[in-house]
Amino acid sequence: MITSTTDPRPADFADVRATNLAVVLRFVREHAPCSRADIAASTGLNKATVSSLVADLIDRRLVRETGLTENRVGRPATMLVLDGSPYAAIGIEVNVDYITAVAVDLSGERLLSWRRSFPGAAGTAGQAMATVAGIVRRVVTRMAKEERQVLGLTVGVPGLVGVDGTVRIAPNLGWRDADLCGDLTKALRDPGFPVQVDNDANLAALAEHRFGPYAGTANLVYLTGEIGVGAGVILDGRLRRGGQGYGGEIGHIQLDPFGAECRCGRLGCLEAVAGIGAVLEHAAISPAEVEIELDEVVRLARAGDARTLALLSSVGHNLGKGVALMTNLLNPEVVILGGYYVPLAPWLLPSVEAETRGRTIAPDTGGCRVVASTLGYGAAALGGAARVLDSVDSGRLPRIS
Repeated sequence: MITSTTDPRPADFADVRATNLAVVLRFVREHAPCSRADIAASTGLNKATVSSLVADLIDRRLVRETGLTENRVGRPATMLVLDGSPYAAIGIEVNVDYITAVAVDLSGERLLSWRRSFPGAAGTAGQAMATVAGIVRRVVTRMAKEERQVLGLTVGVPGLVGVDGTVRIAPNLGWRDADLCGDLTKALRDPGFPVQVDNDANLAALAEHRFGPYAGTANLVYLTGEIGVGAGVILDGRLRRGGQGYGGEIGHIQLDPFGAECRCGRLGCLEAVAGIGAVLEHAAISPAEVEIELDEVVRLARAGDARTLALLSSVGHNLGKGVALMTNLLNPEVVILGGYYVPLAPWLLPSVEAETRGRTIAPDTGGCRVVASTLGYGAAALGGAARVLDSVDSGRLPRIS
């Protein structure tokens, strides 16, 4: 039986089969190369059912046979691995100063990775939608030339994104109540694949959970280090968005009621005292200059400039206060600093770690490590593609052509 919030209803055969297909596909993803017998023994499905499910996945070109192995007891077995060569998942990140596009195949292999400057707060949600739509069309055209079917698109935005895909507020972009999902679907003229919108920190956390050095970690937090600061939270192996999708806004926790003004209009938010704006000492710079300014900060830090080192130490301590909040509330196994924090990590991490140790009630910071991301500036875009792959893993499989 499949239960719902109303009354129990009999399980539909198609639902059961889709669930079992997803079980087999996930097993192959995690254990390939593996045999049909391996799948049956580990999942509890009988051998006849597994054979039927594997045949279906092969027909869909999600799985392929890769020959025999004799390094086992009994007869040689035909081994299975992921295929997915006809498919692509697309992720897009819209940020204050750039837009990134990533396409991956079913195994997560990158098919392309593009990054271009973007006017950010100087533009409107409509302009961003038009820019994203143009990039998506180019990606889809590229995938079509490679004879790949697009499975879906997810767009990441630095702001509050409702479960319906509406961007309720994105302070650093100046957006309110932007139906980015609906408008983008219309702009793409009903593209034939699902379009989703999510918070950028959520998607970056998904990318780390699937592709990063700490992939599979059950309790993980990703902190964006862009113009804004947000948290993507994985607990017990699942992304946590909150009741309406607005969780993770750690950047707007007030640390200093008399501190610098934040872009949200409040004073002393974590974002204002530990974001990249604080590193750049609240200089009135354009988004296009952020990376240039950061390069100079890195150069000065490497040269041992006392003023720069003191500034980074101060920002690191403030950031550590935010990390300590996360460790006390959530007890993550790892907190990952992303975005612009990555090039500054050699100077930020000592202060972050010291502050976290001093403010975490659990001994040894509850077993939490603080590390820098290795996924680069495209983590949220990669996470957008990961969300599409997650939907495939959960049973939303492409149809047999």
